[in-house]
Amino acid sequence: MLIQDEFSEHYQEQIDETYDCVDRIVLNAYYYFAQSPGGFRVWWRRLYGSDEKLDDTNLMRHAGHFARRVRASTRKSGIPLIYCKQRERKDEKVRPYIPTDPEFRGVFCIVVGRAPAAIRKVERYGNKGINITLKKPYPFVNHYSFHIMDHEWGHIIIKLCPHPPFNAQIILNGHEYVERQARKKDISFAKEGNCFTVVSDARALAGVADTMTASGGVGRLVKVCERWIYSACLVFALSTKDQEQTSFRYGYSLYQAEYSRNLLFKRGRTMEQIFNGIIDRTRGPLSVPTMKTIFGYKNRPYHRDAHGKLPRVECVVERPVYTLTVFKVHFGKLTVKLYSKGERVLRIEVITHNARELKCRRSVDAFPQMIGILKEILERFLCVIKSVDTSFIDNTQLDTWPQPSRIGTTRVAGIDMNSVRMRAVMEAVIALSPDKRGFQSSTLAKKICEILNVPTSVFSPRQAAYDLKKLRAKGLVVKIEHSRRYEATRDGIRAMTGYIVLRDKVLAPLLANAGKLKTGRKTSTHCLIDIHHETIQREMQKLFQTIGIAA
Repeated sequence: MLIQDEFSEHYQEQIDETYDCVDRIVLNAYYYFAQSPGGFRVWWRRLYGSDEKLDDTNLMRHAGHFARRVRASTRKSGIPLIYCKQRERKDEKVRPYIPTDPEFRGVFCIVVGRAPAAIRKVERYGNKGINITLKKPYPFVNHYSFHIMDHEWGHIIIKLCPHPPFNAQIILNGHEYVERQARKKDISFAKEGNCFTVVSDARALAGVADTMTASGGVGRLVKVCERWIYSACLVFALSTKDQEQTSFRYGYSLYQAEYSRNLLFKRGRTMEQIFNGIIDRTRGPLSVPTMKTIFGYKNRPYHRDAHGKLPRVECVVERPVYTLTVFKVHFGKLTVKLYSKGERVLRIEVITHNARELKCRRSVDAFPQMIGILKEILERFLCVIKSVDTSFIDNTQLDTWPQPSRIGTTRVAGIDMNSVRMRAVMEAVIALSPDKRGFQSSTLAKKICEILNVPTSVFSPRQAAYDLKKLRAKGLVVKIEHSRRYEATRDGIRAMTGYIVLRDKVLAPLLANAGKLKTGRKTSTHCLIDIHHETIQREMQKLFQTIGIAA
């Protein structure tokens, strides 16, 4: 079994196998030369010999010709042509038409749906003056989604806009690719939906999945796009002769990507217990500042969308169906999901809904770099989950923390656990710990002010440095060599998290309700931790009555 993170290492006795895989990949396909007004005009001249007929009417005729050719082709070949309304689930419409023959290759269904598109607007002035701009806001037009069965990638979708310059999107699924490659290598497996639930050789399967992000993975992406987009889709807009005459060639860029780590547990019941415990213990500590650190950002996203809404920055639990619970962390256009697949598979998934959010190159040759960034986000998330979920305090630490210590020859005061300030310092260190670059005392001071809800002038970096000395003396924090940055040690973050969780989640609720029990109807948010609290409170009430301190 291949262990890649501390979370998997902690539960390795309960885990049977583990593998990583790239899931959904969305590429934008565009004719780069015609994206600018001048290039578009030159392409039109190559196609028609002059730009005398370059106007809005003739541009719209291209979309009409495309639609008529598609209808004629589907009637002749018997391929289903499905028209979908806006917000209608297209995958449910296509599912009955997915071929059951494993040898089938080619287009098996075409779906038409409306979506906004970058449509050119042509304005003429003078004798030969032409001004080409984009219509704003983008109008809704019909898009044609060609559902294709490929021999290497399985079910792929090419969504093409029939208006010049015929921009398109290609949607692929990494699990479909791994499934076909595993069959070629005689790796036996059981697959449920988009997940491998039983694998005979997980290491070999992981090796197959890694080929997608290897040096040859970019070539495979481009190859599958080139194999179908010209012959099966663009041919309805431009004949092969017109494509050669105008040198029409698509370029590709990354738009969306998903990367997942799948943990195959030995028992489904064990997985459910661990998953439910993670949700109960993690939902509270994952604050917005902690999420900024996990996703590698200094500030929260603030750009509003087309409807004027701010990006989502929240931690939510969703139940789309009765038997499925999904734990999501939204940070703008980035999302981390934690949910179960099948009976005993726990999946941790990172999604970028727009590759621009990753602050890296978006050309298709940057695909391995983008997947590497998603993998780092996933592992930082698991680091925080593990630190909260498996935190502990050594038997002697609570006794030694208040005692003075030394850093070199300097005598340092102990840690007063009853001090609100020191608890805020610990919480700030926990929030900053996932950042692999470490943190400075000035950053820590700002974080402490956020936690205490006080102005930044109240707590200075000098005071934060003094408190850091206390943590360094106890081995909870270390200074990074040749820098002014600090980082929490592995045992330190677990001990600090353990103390915060015990104090806030166990001691405070129990002592606050030790003498009285809540009665009445249970709330809708009543969870497993609430049940444990009630049980312990009943026993504490009996204990207080026995020793004579209860009211």
